Amino acid sequence: MWTLMGRGWSQGRALAALRAAGTAQRGRLEPLPTPTRGAPAEFRAWDRLYTSAERKEKIDMSRFSVENIRNFSIIAHVDHGKSTLADRLLELTGTIDKTKKNKQVLDKLQVERERGITVKAQTASLFYNWEGKQYLLNLIDTPGHVDFSYEVSRSLSACQGVLLVVDANEGIQAQTVANFFLAFEAQLSVIPVINKIDLKNADPERVEKQIEKVFDIPSDECIKISAKLGTNVERVLQAVIERIPPPKVHRKNPLRALVFDSTFDQYRGVIANVALFDGVVSKGDKIVSAHTKKIHEVNEVGVLNPNEQPAHKLYAGQVGYLIAGMKDVTEAQIGDTLYLHKQQVEPLPGFKSAKPMVFAGMYPIDQSEYNNLKSAIEKLTINDSSVTVHRDSSLALGAGWRLGFLGLLHMEVFNQRLEQEYNASVILTTPTVPYKAVLSSAKLIKEYREKEITIINPAQFPEKSKVTEYLEPVVLGTIITPDEYTAKVMMLCQARRAVQKNMIFIDQNRVMLKYLFPLNEIVVDFYDSLKSLSSGYARDKAHSVGKAICERLKDSLPRQLFEIAIQAAVGSKIIARETVKAYRKNVLAKCYGGDITRKMKLLKRQAEGKKKLRKVGNIEVPRDAFIKVLKTQSDK
Repeated sequence: MWTLMGRGWSQGRALAALRAAGTAQRGRLEPLPTPTRGAPAEFRAWDRLYTSAERKEKIDMSRFSVENIRNFSIIAHVDHGKSTLADRLLELTGTIDKTKKNKQVLDKLQVERERGITVKAQTASLFYNWEGKQYLLNLIDTPGHVDFSYEVSRSLSACQGVLLVVDANEGIQAQTVANFFLAFEAQLSVIPVINKIDLKNADPERVEKQIEKVFDIPSDECIKISAKLGTNVERVLQAVIERIPPPKVHRKNPLRALVFDSTFDQYRGVIANVALFDGVVSKGDKIVSAHTKKIHEVNEVGVLNPNEQPAHKLYAGQVGYLIAGMKDVTEAQIGDTLYLHKQQVEPLPGFKSAKPMVFAGMYPIDQSEYNNLKSAIEKLTINDSSVTVHRDSSLALGAGWRLGFLGLLHMEVFNQRLEQEYNASVILTTPTVPYKAVLSSAKLIKEYREKEITIINPAQFPEKSKVTEYLEPVVLGTIITPDEYTAKVMMLCQARRAVQKNMIFIDQNRVMLKYLFPLNEIVVDFYDSLKSLSSGYARDKAHSVGKAICERLKDSLPRQLFEIAIQAAVGSKIIARETVKAYRKNVLAKCYGGDITRKMKLLKRQAEGKKKLRKVGNIEVPRDAFIKVLKTQSDK
């Protein structure tokens, strides 16, 4: 490849040409028969990677009949051992070598390894021999935190069953309940797995009774394992084959493939994770997107094992990846149906749109980085379709976006991924929740073309005189707590304006409480307060929040020759105020004794000058002041 470009080229020019060629014709370039002398290190490394990918043997997926396919997910509360169980399943099936370094193998993102949590559902195809038959087990490892429940619901659409993992020490927790009902509503087979039986305080019998009482699953269906030690894990694989049904699909029908996830590669474009419900797809096929109606030619199909493994074809009932030269981020809609050109089919139901619960403004630190940040956000939202994006602008921060997230952790992870994966530095404003307002002003109703409007930006909040009523979002929250903390937890919930809906003793020591919460009361610090069980919060926080912001702005603004008043207002009512004192010249310095009237005259003249200056003076608020106010958390 180096010799084709000519040794007279500069290294930079040759590399640029190679990248352009690789982007346009990746998969069509012929690998070099021998290493090329004189090529720079970047060429040799790229050529080795390229030739190894080309020479990788393609898998024949036709050997797996529909009856021998099982598609399943692992669901659980945070830190109950999903990823550890996935590691053991990969080892048992020979997908990865058994070593001590196998920790969170499917957690591929840097943010996942740093935080020790799963934030992206990951797929792996496992080949398993049992009772003389070879089975294809398509595993999807899902997140456990409530902020990423949209990842779970999408993953379940490609499955016929789930492994519900419960910690033998902690027992059933809030997200265990939420994830179970996601699987139950999708009518999937549920296999309860009690993990961490090796722990000193493990009580699997107690957890069995909890599962039977809360989920109505007989205790004899529970599988007790230690994913860390590998104890009884093989029984899980056998249960997957015995208890989860094969997919109901038709390979002779025209192609219908559901895009349930996707990532973006700068050379190959969009890599779509697909579940085939009907038909067959192979390299060279022309496929159509039901959403955009655009035609694409398939460049590569394969399975994740757990890394990309090309295949000759993918068949109905199987889960894999598909690359079809989609370069534009709008061409890869999660929930889209792909079908063969000139063989139109009824699109699959797809997914319900995610409902963002937390909104924040995002702006580039320097406006010259606007286009780069725009591109980074577009590419990242391909991989995280639950984020909503609206263009926004601020007089102080310039052009930016108003982003909607499923929760505070979701917002933090998205920001961290922008920094780590795209080297983007941003200003992220204080998170808020959406509100609705029922308008009373005919002029506003005509302007908005509806009587009830949704407000996601505080700057657009209408005045009280023009509104009949305000509506705030509420959520049904589930809290599972030891019974000795019940009274304190109930006091905390009441302080957050919550309404109790239910209270159940799930065993002798644990209580499950259900409350209807105003979202604004729990979005920022409720979890921390719950952990510490403090209960002294006042209901009306507008004054304290306004005062804290005024104080931070006072410390950030440079002093002027005149006094500056900083006020926080709710509508037309001022609720907090701070003052930046003016610089003051000592006009009495030249007076050595003398009559008092002379001094009073000088002071009066100075006061009149400052008064006049305050009327005509302009204050330019530095960008750094806004950044400091938005980034600093108030002391609690």
